[in-house]
Amino acid sequence: MKKLTLYPAIDLKEGNCVRLTQGRMESATIYNSNPAEQAKAFEEAGFEWLHIVDLDGAFSGKSENADAVEAILGATSLKTQLGGGIRSMTDVDAWFERGVSRLILGTAAVRDPDFVRAAAGAFPDRIVIGVDARDGLVKTDGWDGDTGQSALEVVKTYENQGVAAVIYTDISRDGALTGVNVDATAALASVTAIPVIASGGVASSKDISALAASPSPIEGVVIGRALYDGRLSVDEAIAAATGRNSP
Repeated sequence: MKKLTLYPAIDLKEGNCVRLTQGRMESATIYNSNPAEQAKAFEEAGFEWLHIVDLDGAFSGKSENADAVEAILGATSLKTQLGGGIRSMTDVDAWFERGVSRLILGTAAVRDPDFVRAAAGAFPDRIVIGVDARDGLVKTDGWDGDTGQSALEVVKTYENQGVAAVIYTDISRDGALTGVNVDATAALASVTAIPVIASGGVASSKDISALAASPSPIEGVVIGRALYDGRLSVDEAIAAATGRNSP
């Protein structure tokens, strides 16, 4: 059984570490007003990666929480993947120069595929595609914009383009603690050579175990509210990711 990579999430809104329910900004719950402190806690807990999203930037189309991100980068040596408001090569160059390990391009992956291919070509295996779907159709602009495209249609655009991974989020489950959509994630992983990371809805170690046991190879999983609410301990998450728990 392949070990899943765990990506604890730090979602930034107005400089705070928050969690949303189904992507609704008005549903934000503040968990820590010091994101750098939260990042350090994740590092001390034994994680290897951080998943950072500039929520304000995802809506506005430009970086809005740069100070908080830079504070996180300065506080920890964890590998980081950052998304939200990254729309140009200038943005890409700037964040890589600041020390981000990988960048997540979501809205741009639908709206500007030439830019995304150029970024992936310039920085092989450092560009991640964010595919966020509701009722099977991909959304953009902080989940506010309709595309009419399926997740598979978007992902197939980037086969053999040097993309590091795809993060697949079921919006209806994100932050809702209703269980990750294992079937949809596995179905996507079965038809693409790009590594797929699951996101949205993780409620317990059973979700992580189910992803790890999937016959389709799933690379990792983003974990958010369950960690913050204490429903899932770090030890449980790591044990499930390494196959020591059964689904």
